[in-house]
Amino acid sequence: MPLEDTTEDHPDTEPPPSYHLHGINSIILVRQIPSQGISFQLWPPATTLITLLDRHRTSHPSPLSSLFDSCAAPHRRLRLLELGSGTGAVGIAAAALLGASVTITDLPHVLPNLQFNIAANAKILELHGGAVDAAALQWGQTTDMEAIGREYDVILGSDLVYHENLYEPLLKTLRFLLLGSEQKVVFLMSHLKRWKKESAFFKKANKFFDVEVFILIAHVMDPELESLSTNL
Repeated sequence: MPLEDTTEDHPDTEPPPSYHLHGINSIILVRQIPSQGISFQLWPPATTLITLLDRHRTSHPSPLSSLFDSCAAPHRRLRLLELGSGTGAVGIAAAALLGASVTITDLPHVLPNLQFNIAANAKILELHGGAVDAAALQWGQTTDMEAIGREYDVILGSDLVYHENLYEPLLKTLRFLLLGSEQKVVFLMSHLKRWKKESAFFKKANKFFDVEVFILIAHVMDPELESLSTNL
């Protein structure tokens, strides 16, 4: 299906930047529309998470090896859910790199751009055995959470701890997804520390979950990205 040209509707739409995924020697395209808000832009924590996923594909062991090895299931794709997907770049990259089935989610007004970016990368996804669909999910809303379900191996997120008023809805959503499932589910999040107030979220998260922190010692998307793992 051809992509609809929406340049006239969004005159500030930036040409889709291309990202080379070294692990599969392929390029993904991501459309951004800055005038529409923060959900329509790609932020550093997202590119950091894409880099980690790409490194996992190209080198073993990687910082993510134990995570994905523990979640691997024979005879089926990994099932991933991305929260607060924004442009969908992380989920699309994960699907292509891991050959996974990924549901990318955000608020309803973000879905058209998510669907555009899925369509823009359809051939790459098909080539590498990945699949992506988009769904609306407002954190903390029971009806949305139940519609999404709990049948996932890994939950992904980047730059989610941003607005203080969303800390509790995000924690409620994570409790639903991580504690309500009969199987082990892992939440992998890339975060850029900005304010002291963020510590309130992580203190509460530690009450409910076992947390392992990867401290990234490098510039975002630096090809020499290194990581240090430590347990809290």
